[in-house]
Amino acid sequence: MDADSDVALDILITNVVCVFRTRCHLNLRKIALEGANVIYKRDVGKVLMKLRKPRITATIWSSGKVICTGATSEEEAKFGARRLARSLQKLGFQVIFTDFKVVNVLAVCNMPFEIRLPEFTKNNRPHASYEPELHPAVCYRIKPLRATLQIFSTGSITVTGPNVKAVA
Repeated sequence: MDADSDVALDILITNVVCVFRTRCHLNLRKIALEGANVIYKRDVGKVLMKLRKPRITATIWSSGKVICTGATSEEEAKFGARRLARSLQKLGFQVIFTDFKVVNVLAVCNMPFEIRLPEFTKNNRPHASYEPELHPAVCYRIKPLRATLQIFSTGSITVTGPNVKAVA
């Protein structure tokens, strides 16, 4: 390939999942009755709360553990988690925002060509597995990074990793 035919790939982060603790017990019934944009799942013992800016969904347990999903960057995830903690404070809980960490990052990428999955799997045997009866994509695992790639025949790739760290 010559330099003129190189194509830049756009990798788009679609979801950042983070967790934090409130260091206090949360009354889920009170959150469900007095909170805004709340869904109470009493049978599972959790509350779902949605924020509009940033657009995140939080799963809240009575133990004080909170999982936030839907952010598109680490900064947005932290901002949304802090906003959620503040809204719990306004409901009367003694919330202390602690133990924040990003636990999962999901990104997507589209290749400018199609991929022959059986051939790809055969050439990358120890890392790649392909079960077309179960899932239409090749599961490619990168152990040192703890990342998983779902590679589709259309050239679409979904990358799931535990965290993103800036390389100096």
